[in-house]
Amino acid sequence: MKKFISKTAKIIASAFAMTMFFTGIASAHVVVNPKISTPGAWETYTMKVPSEKEIATTKVTLKIPSKFEFVSYQPIPGWKFSETKDANGVVTSVTWSAQNEGILAGQFQQFVFMAKNPDAEVNGAWDAYQYYKDGSIVEWTGDEKSEAPHSITNIVKDTTVKGETVKTTKDETVEEKTEKSNSSNTSLVMSIGAAVLSLIALLVAILKKK
Repeated sequence: MKKFISKTAKIIASAFAMTMFFTGIASAHVVVNPKISTPGAWETYTMKVPSEKEIATTKVTLKIPSKFEFVSYQPIPGWKFSETKDANGVVTSVTWSAQNEGILAGQFQQFVFMAKNPDAEVNGAWDAYQYYKDGSIVEWTGDEKSEAPHSITNIVKDTTVKGETVKTTKDETVEEKTEKSNSSNTSLVMSIGAAVLSLIALLVAILKKK
């Protein structure tokens, strides 16, 4: 009986640990902010890159959306910056390469740059490519429902009403629902975790009495 209870407790604990691990992986995305900006603005964008593997991220390439004009970047110690241009001299992508260890497991890095927004209302998709030390690449180029979605910045004329952000596009509505869903999922996982830990504590107490 003792062996059965002990084995059961170990299985439950392992299952909970795996659940928490994969939940953390699912929420680790390369994200470009802000999500909403105005036409023609010289916007400061921030790309947040978490390292979701047990090895370091050593390079990140970001494609500049069509009609967006890359202007400048904020230098980061330990990272080398480079850009790719088309035949007309327009910057089409930018790359940050680590000169040291890079972004280690459990860490994230923010890359800040300035870009001029299009004069018209558009949705700009930021395709990102994350390179790991082992040579593997994660392509953040899918839509919002994919496992590796790209970020989207919606360029709209009126972004605020009485100081509140206006949700004017379908993509923003989906994103808002996704954020609420992720928050609910996190609460659910934490509740399950608390229940599992309580069960483990009960089993340990029973074992001690035997």
